[in-house]
Amino acid sequence: MNTPTLETERLILRKFTEQDMEALFLILKDEEGNQFLPWYPVKSIEETVKFYEERYALKYAQPQAYAYVICLKEDHFPIGYMTVDMEEQHDFGYGLRREFWHQGIATEAAKAVIEQVKKDGLPYITATHDRNNPRSGGVMQKVGMKYQYSYEEQWQPKNFLVTFRMYQLNLDREESRVYKKYWDNSAVHFIEAD
Repeated sequence: MNTPTLETERLILRKFTEQDMEALFLILKDEEGNQFLPWYPVKSIEETVKFYEERYALKYAQPQAYAYVICLKEDHFPIGYMTVDMEEQHDFGYGLRREFWHQGIATEAAKAVIEQVKKDGLPYITATHDRNNPRSGGVMQKVGMKYQYSYEEQWQPKNFLVTFRMYQLNLDREESRVYKKYWDNSAVHFIEAD
């Protein structure tokens, strides 16, 4: 049950393995690709291994985990990642190497992962993006997520103020449910007009 392998027209989504460290390094070292993510770009394979151990190996030890590496079917080489956390917010996150942006890959992978978590009974997923990164919000919209609200957060570990937009997709037909913890925890929160 833990991170089942998924397949789409162009992609294979599977668990990261220790053999993927060089590919993961290529994903995580890019400054522009990691600009809007809650970590700094890695500088070495050693940092990459530490990242893998903290963010993937620990998840794979859990009974249920959604922490995928995105590979192109043509060569099986990892080009990105997609996760859904098992904490209360069921945060949905993703990243791709820059040379694979604007090809519909994140959307294609996201649809497969969402189908899996829905099948497995997750009631909803949430996702947030920095207001200065609207393309990430575009992926959220393409997979059916709905904008709920915006909020400010002093973002760690980078320590600057960010306005996040929170999206949600209810998978269990509870259409009125809105995950409010980010709203409640932020002194500055509001709903943006279209």
